[in-house]
Amino acid sequence: MLITGAGGMVGRAVSDYCRSIGDQVFSYNHQGLDISAPDLILDTFKQDKPDAVVNCAAWTDVDGCELDHERAFSAHARGPENLAKASRELNVRLVTISTDYVFDGEKTGFYTQRDQPNPRSVYGVSKLKGERTAQLAYARTIVVRTGFVFGSGGRNFLSTIVERARRGEKLTAIADAYGTPTYSRDLAVRLRELVQLDLPGTFHVVNAGDGVSYEEFARAALDLAGYSSTNLESVAANSLQRPAPRPRNSRLRCLLSEAIGLTPLPLWKDSLRDFVALDSRSELAAKS
Repeated sequence: MLITGAGGMVGRAVSDYCRSIGDQVFSYNHQGLDISAPDLILDTFKQDKPDAVVNCAAWTDVDGCELDHERAFSAHARGPENLAKASRELNVRLVTISTDYVFDGEKTGFYTQRDQPNPRSVYGVSKLKGERTAQLAYARTIVVRTGFVFGSGGRNFLSTIVERARRGEKLTAIADAYGTPTYSRDLAVRLRELVQLDLPGTFHVVNAGDGVSYEEFARAALDLAGYSSTNLESVAANSLQRPAPRPRNSRLRCLLSEAIGLTPLPLWKDSLRDFVALDSRSELAAKS
């Protein structure tokens, strides 16, 4: 297994899981393997001779992408295309991760593969471009859309809410933007299953359960961690005046997974409970 973007939350989770089941894993962060460099990718593939590649590399600063189009498209469009071309040359299985932000958020229900993407941000546009260029370059490509990802080592709001509460920080959460939470460890397991199945296409991978707002997720996490959520301030998304527009609703559901024998991922609330318990144990270990 060759993992790109292994310095990030999802890349670390995939690397750790694959090693835990006995895979030989080559993990590369951005400094180790810049996916915008096609010659470097091909040389690395020839050296490591992987059976499969999971592309977790991404620039997840959505507002940063809005202000730096070149960097966004280099990471999210040209990078997956380069990986696809090298994978095609060496006949390597390829999974590349995309995002729920390829949708505009105007739908009230869950987005499935039947829904037409219509991204509103540079981040979403560049990720959609990466999906399409990779699949055009290499028909064996598997695209995985996910969103609302939380897990150990993550720096986003969902991953740090309990840590910030522990530090006594003032907390605010968006009440009118919705998604389907996805635990990085569960995502890693499903990515490895898709590698094994080797069925090209586009999959939506999220934890089971109804979607929630950032506020609802935050209150659930704080309750599980034993912190009061009364000090959590509810805000509207448009009050933040961020550079990049976000979808109001980006809840995902997959039409393919169960049809090919994949069981649903655990309920997000159960996985959140596991994450909070692991986070608490890590905190205790750090203090001892």
